[in-house]
Amino acid sequence: MVVEANHRRNSHPNLDTYLTLPPSPPSKPPSAAFHSTTAVVAAWYSSNIGVLLLNKYLLSIYGYHYPIFLTTLHMLFSAAYSAVSVHYLRLTPPQHIHSRHQLLKIVSLSLIFCFSVVCGNASLNFIPISFNQSIGATTPFFTAVFSVVLTCDRHSSAVYLSLIPVVLGIVVATSYEPLFHPLGFLLCVCSTAGRALKSVVQGIILSQEMNSMNLLMYMAPMSAVVLWPISMYFEGNVVAATVEKAKEGWFVVVLLAGNATVAYLVNLTNFLVTKQTSALTLQVLGNAKAAVAAVVSVLIFRNPVSVMGAVGFGVTIMGVVLYGEAKKRCSKPTQLR
Repeated sequence: MVVEANHRRNSHPNLDTYLTLPPSPPSKPPSAAFHSTTAVVAAWYSSNIGVLLLNKYLLSIYGYHYPIFLTTLHMLFSAAYSAVSVHYLRLTPPQHIHSRHQLLKIVSLSLIFCFSVVCGNASLNFIPISFNQSIGATTPFFTAVFSVVLTCDRHSSAVYLSLIPVVLGIVVATSYEPLFHPLGFLLCVCSTAGRALKSVVQGIILSQEMNSMNLLMYMAPMSAVVLWPISMYFEGNVVAATVEKAKEGWFVVVLLAGNATVAYLVNLTNFLVTKQTSALTLQVLGNAKAAVAAVVSVLIFRNPVSVMGAVGFGVTIMGVVLYGEAKKRCSKPTQLR
């Protein structure tokens, strides 16, 4: 055996080079990767539910009735945090706006985003988080509509049929909601439609090689510039009102800063979850998140929930799951026979 090995070395002069190549760097252990992904998902859940609870507490219980200014603060903090994340922490390579056409798309996205977030925050003045999440679960319905209108994207009949329980469930939940408020319902529907429109437009922009972290870095300051004068016009001198509250105690400052920070963490952890898993996994986790947020809000704020309302929410979630499965099947390439 030794003679045969030596013969092979002599007959192949470069074999020693191959035998002495440095080993490839060890891959990340599966357990470490699992714990890392679990931590990111837990942070995403916590930040999503946390910002909902803080918004509800601020706007409805604490009495800070300035949803537009609150959204403006979210955008200002997001602009600062995202710039630090991209340019100093290097969580993702910086990307630049390459054309005026792309700039106009980002401005359009900022306007849609402002509309969606302001309506969503304002709705919490009138309806509980559990009902807010029930309405928000109908996002796939509006996404499918806007996909057809804006991108002429067509789906199979299975995709459209799966949207029936999505709409049916929210009709049942709305009919039996004990704390139904027409304005709150309308605002939440507008927020959900705006969120769906934002996802379609964002998909167009992201297809042009700009990831969500860089997109937020450009979008947040644009949104703040739009929201600031609107807040001053509709909500009065909200800065003076906030200063007066701060003179009574610094709790409001801590509450607002913490709220805006958690709002940014929603975007950051969303980016990290997508990076470590996939868009489909994010959708499945998002479905579960809506249910978890609804349960947590009921436990904390003790708002009444009817049995039929819970059934309607469950039907909507089931429809969303069916929608995701139908979309996944449609995206698989057909095999040639």
